[in-house]
Amino acid sequence: MNTWDERFNTIEYVYGEQPNAFIENYVDFLEGYVNVAAYAEGEGRNAVYLASKGHVVTAFDYTKSGLEKTAQLSKKHGVTVNTQLQDLLQDELPVETFDAAVMVFGHFPAEQQHAVFQRIVNSVKPGGRIMMELYSTSQLSYATGGPQNMNFLYNPVSVLTWCQPYKIIHFFTGEQIRHEGTLHTGLAHTIQLIIEKS
Repeated sequence: MNTWDERFNTIEYVYGEQPNAFIENYVDFLEGYVNVAAYAEGEGRNAVYLASKGHVVTAFDYTKSGLEKTAQLSKKHGVTVNTQLQDLLQDELPVETFDAAVMVFGHFPAEQQHAVFQRIVNSVKPGGRIMMELYSTSQLSYATGGPQNMNFLYNPVSVLTWCQPYKIIHFFTGEQIRHEGTLHTGLAHTIQLIIEKS
């Protein structure tokens, strides 16, 4: 059992049952993009929310406990979410399969972040959209959630560079309030992006 499996192996939803505020506030940008992948989805809060909005959602995570909770949460809300046990660092992802993809606070070592980003982009069809909210390197001093290790945070300039080959619909870095379960608690420093693949 990995560390995240242990973290999610609880009755309570450690990041809450409500969707991430960025996904909720910008969900209209996914209108018409039916088939959506939710990567590093944890306990399923964003996947279930997107399914409730009429999307066909596949939740990817590398924890069995997280995917089990995703299934429970989808049942509670009367929606269907497909689940896929997959390690984004090692496993091959589908290619040009989804209309859109989301990832919220996916934590990976700095040297592998761009490869994960690229795999996620590659999994979306041409014309598809990708939405992400990530903790920036400035988050460390806020101590309101996310990794306590600078190497697992994202450099905003690097992320903007990764977005350059695509149409940038929305890009933001700065302070946001995030109250998500017991582990995201207050003022945070994030990076948000919505890009469209040509």
